[in-house]
Amino acid sequence: MFKYFVMTVEALVTAAVMTGVLRGFLRLISERFGKSCGSVGALAGIAAAAVMSYMKNATTLIDTSLWNLRIFTVTIILSLLLVIFSIFRSKKVMGGISCVMGALIIALIIFYALPDVLAYPYLILLTEKSVLSTGFLLKCIGILLGLLTMIVAQMAIHNGTLRLGPWQAWGVTAAVLVINAARQFCASLGIMLNKRMLENFDADTKHNVFELVKFSSNNSNIFIYGAIIVMLVMPVILWIKSLRADEPYDNPAQKRKIRKKWRVTRIWATLGAICLIFGMVTFTTLHEIANREIPLSPVEDAKIEDGYVIVPFEQVDDGHLHRFAYVTENDIQIRFIVIKKPDSSAYGIGLDACDVCGETGYFEKDGQVVCKLCDVVMNIQTIGFKGGCNPVVIPYEIKDGRIMVPLEGLLENEKRFKNNRMRS
Repeated sequence: MFKYFVMTVEALVTAAVMTGVLRGFLRLISERFGKSCGSVGALAGIAAAAVMSYMKNATTLIDTSLWNLRIFTVTIILSLLLVIFSIFRSKKVMGGISCVMGALIIALIIFYALPDVLAYPYLILLTEKSVLSTGFLLKCIGILLGLLTMIVAQMAIHNGTLRLGPWQAWGVTAAVLVINAARQFCASLGIMLNKRMLENFDADTKHNVFELVKFSSNNSNIFIYGAIIVMLVMPVILWIKSLRADEPYDNPAQKRKIRKKWRVTRIWATLGAICLIFGMVTFTTLHEIANREIPLSPVEDAKIEDGYVIVPFEQVDDGHLHRFAYVTENDIQIRFIVIKKPDSSAYGIGLDACDVCGETGYFEKDGQVVCKLCDVVMNIQTIGFKGGCNPVVIPYEIKDGRIMVPLEGLLENEKRFKNNRMRS
């Protein structure tokens, strides 16, 4: 659950920040028309993202990188035009054009960020057996909590931006748009390099582009941190304004109304700051926790006799996960696991790999067997059977109190462990 919560926040934090500030800025340009444009843009983006999510996962019609290149190109152009046009937003025509461009940017931002999040339940079902399984429900709860957190963040930034002065809102919005345009420009160059679209450029130019793409790829979070830091200016300004507020009033009722207005402003400013700081913490501390490397237990010793790996019952009858391996002539280590099933004399035996997640392996946690890659908890009773994220089935024999795994059955799976080559 926690991992999918972090994944959802990471995927949507930029969209939440930009959607919030743009919706607030458009309302400052034109209360009614700007509000409508922001809402229509958000709804259009959500609808388009749902269609794109289906197309990506149910068809082979979508080239994701080319679609991203198109989205980035249009978003960059619209962002730069909005920064310029909105300077003259006081003129009705320019204000209207700015609102329309802002709506399109909102739609494109959501269209890019949301499809992968909408596809998470489908990807989870590739490893879970049912939508009613505990693992599936917990992971979906993590996704929903992430979505809820980003909705709250968008609302806080939206309401905070509404309470800024017109030029303060323009400055914050323009800075965020330029930072996002820079991020998308670098990503676009990376896509064009991969698609060999820059072959007509000279060697020096291609080298410079490559270095820029490499730097931006290795430091991609800089753009997100930059946008968050810029947006933190918003709550600071609002707090300063609220503390310096000295509005005239004619009676106690007006005074209470003014005090309530600034109290609400401080609440939105504080909530916005909390959400922004939380977004930054997610990309640092929480990301590290959610994606921390879990070491596999060491491979245990086992005899190899007459073309079999021999595992005596007494070595594996404690109900815990045991890991064994055979090293091939190509120095590739083929691992398999053995665990005695609860309340049974049977054993769960299979490769330390599955058809879905590859040879990342399994570990034991609180008496349960868990896939290292996707965090799916195995039903120990089904280990040894095909399906889902269960270990790949291998042949074995039970004889004279020993589990005998034929080397021939292991060697058939050597390709699965091609990245598990032993180093001398």
